[in-house]
Amino acid sequence: MPLKGIKVLELAGLAPAPFCGMILSDFGASVLRVDRISSNTDLDCLGHGKQSIALNLKDQKGIEIFRKLCSSSDVLLEPFRKGVMESLGLGPSVLMELNPKLIYARLTGFGQSGPYSNKAGHDINFLAMSGLLSLFGRKNEKPTFPVNTVSDFGGGGLMCALGILLALIERGQSGKGQIVDNNMVNGTAYLGSWLYRSQNLPIWGQKRGENVLDSGYHFYEVYETKDGKYLSVGSLEPQFYHDLLKGLGLSSDDAPQYDTNMKEVFSNIFKEKDLKEWLKIFENLDACVAPVLSIVEAPLHPHNIEQEAFYELEGKFHPSPAPKLSRTPGSAKNKKVPEIGEHTQSILRSLNYSDEQISELERNGCVGIYRPSKL
Repeated sequence: MPLKGIKVLELAGLAPAPFCGMILSDFGASVLRVDRISSNTDLDCLGHGKQSIALNLKDQKGIEIFRKLCSSSDVLLEPFRKGVMESLGLGPSVLMELNPKLIYARLTGFGQSGPYSNKAGHDINFLAMSGLLSLFGRKNEKPTFPVNTVSDFGGGGLMCALGILLALIERGQSGKGQIVDNNMVNGTAYLGSWLYRSQNLPIWGQKRGENVLDSGYHFYEVYETKDGKYLSVGSLEPQFYHDLLKGLGLSSDDAPQYDTNMKEVFSNIFKEKDLKEWLKIFENLDACVAPVLSIVEAPLHPHNIEQEAFYELEGKFHPSPAPKLSRTPGSAKNKKVPEIGEHTQSILRSLNYSDEQISELERNGCVGIYRPSKL
């Protein structure tokens, strides 16, 4: 795997940071998640392949253990608001003096400076501040947010993983670590670079919901079929629109491509047949038409099966790591989610703590150790 040998210390959080850690883990990094004692990470669905140590970072001995871990790590991933790590004595000035090669990755909502830097927020807020939310939605409706994918996972976790990889590459040349400062407002805006830079193109220029790519036209839309399922249509270019009309039994005279009054006509036609019938009709037509699959249906689609886009584990399907590398692909198969504190003892032993010292740390509430319940 491409990241084999890279040691990552991930401070437990939700959504963006665990996703970033998951990417690094899926491609070979050794990721140790630092959990709070007696915390509940059931909401962290992205812990597979990671280890867990439970530390009390409000205790000086817990801080000491954390610093030792940082001294031998390649990457620290922290998801807290500005000033939290500094208040614990774990800011970059301290930890990077202990380990000059450390990549100190900060994944926040609003960043380390600015009037919003101390504010709490969620994906919807970061998306709103990036400017992109203003572009999402239908005509005469308020902006519509696409669940918490764009900022949390695109501008957040994925962008932070990119920053870490860039810093690791640069470290290979300089031998020095650096701070990766990824806030989700900035990351989301950068993710939307094309939207910002393309506003002078003729596909834009109208109010939200009246443009080519935001549901303003009938040839780029989702349609309901007779059986209550949905079909996505993206027939942008003339040749694709030609095949779309052919499948619908229409001519260009019946449905001029840029006639904004055609959506109701198309909606009525698509409701005349079931989804399977439409897919059969468009099977050999290059019309940019595809079914809207549920998360239950997507792993079972023949194309996704052939692409190995998903893998099955204990009766559930999960997305496979992407992108695919020809020699050193990522893998998430057969990797379990750690219990909180499951690896506390083994990690402490690797730091030369004796069993007696470990027991004392546990008694004093400095560390947490997972012990399976006996039935």
